Amino acid sequence: QVQLVESGGGLVQAGGSLRLSCAASGGTFRNYAMGWFRQAPGKEREFVASIIGSGASTYYADSVKGRFIISRDNAKNTAYLQMNSLRPEDTAVFYCAADPRWTLLRVLPASYDYWGQGTQVTVSS
Repeated sequence: QVQLVESGGGLVQAGGSLRLSCAASGGTFRNYAMGWFRQAPGKEREFVASIIGSGASTYYADSVKGRFIISRDNAKNTAYLQMNSLRPEDTAVFYCAADPRWTLLRVLPASYDYWGQGTQVTVSS
């Protein structure tokens, strides 16, 4: 059983940056692909980015490509989401998730077995 805890959310002005962290415990971190998702009020949870267990491959939603960077430090059991050039439409609760199929880059929430509690990101205009 893997436990995930997100941190790093907050309020930022448009054009600013934030770095989210996802600390994992209870499993062998490198054996999980990690994903970031977000959910805005009244909308479905949507894929943001994913990274395989080794960190060698990543995948991004078109809406964040070139602005967000997903990474991981397997020695620290932590995944990160660096968010640059933030826009008001990025406002959402951001969640990290773990997928035991660690070689795959998945975009559907149902593909991930473990979830954090979420962290709020608010971008003001």
